[in-house]
Amino acid sequence: MNIPFVKAHGARNDFLLTWRDQIPANAGSSAELAVAICQRNVGVGADGWIILDPATGADAAIELWNSDGSRSEISGNGTRCAAALVLAEGRAPGPNVIIATGAGPKSIRVLERRGNVFSFQMNMGRAVIEDLHSTVVEGRDSVILNVGNPQLAVLVQDFDFDWRTLGARLERHPHFPNRTNVSFVKVTDDHTLDVRFFERGAGETMSSGTGSTGAAAAALARGLVTSPVRILTPAGPLDIEQQRDDLLLAGPAEICVRGEFFYDRDKSVL
Repeated sequence: MNIPFVKAHGARNDFLLTWRDQIPANAGSSAELAVAICQRNVGVGADGWIILDPATGADAAIELWNSDGSRSEISGNGTRCAAALVLAEGRAPGPNVIIATGAGPKSIRVLERRGNVFSFQMNMGRAVIEDLHSTVVEGRDSVILNVGNPQLAVLVQDFDFDWRTLGARLERHPHFPNRTNVSFVKVTDDHTLDVRFFERGAGETMSSGTGSTGAAAAALARGLVTSPVRILTPAGPLDIEQQRDDLLLAGPAEICVRGEFFYDRDKSVL
């Protein structure tokens, strides 16, 4: 069967997007399909698959499946990609878009558009600090918080250690029964953080919208930086601004591919 998709990325954190009414009725499990379509060798390849629906009170509602077949409440980069698709297809007039997510509705404002390349500012809402001085990471200072999804921000002096292996271990630490996203955060100056990401259900990613928001929220709460905060990711900068209790995330989203995935349920890899 054929599964239509649009591929987009927000700072090289890539997603496949499909409207639910375009998915064949006999496609079966969304988790199995997410694993298949996101597989980088025999699928299309992506960090996650986003299913979109029309929504009352919003321009679209999204359901996010990670590349390992697990569900996630929200992706900051993925939500911007969904907003780009809604605007590119003329399903919203702009310049403001509302996307309903598993973490509630998110308001997104267009800063700039050049064809299928967008720059957005997205209201990520309020970060909830759960443990400002966590000792869950032995020998390292960290902050546990929630920005619509769970985050563990680990404060580091540099990245000259095997942070990927540590991130994989921390994602499944017993303290987090539903797993967690992990960011490794280096303070560069009063307004700048250098961050690496290990995301729940996807592994290492080039950037992360919620991870960047969590990193900024953790550093702001600890008094290590002041707003605005620039997040240096391996894919380029994302910018966070604190506005009262809310955090506003500015970053890109680009639609880059449209096509069909030829799905064979008998060859499911989940």
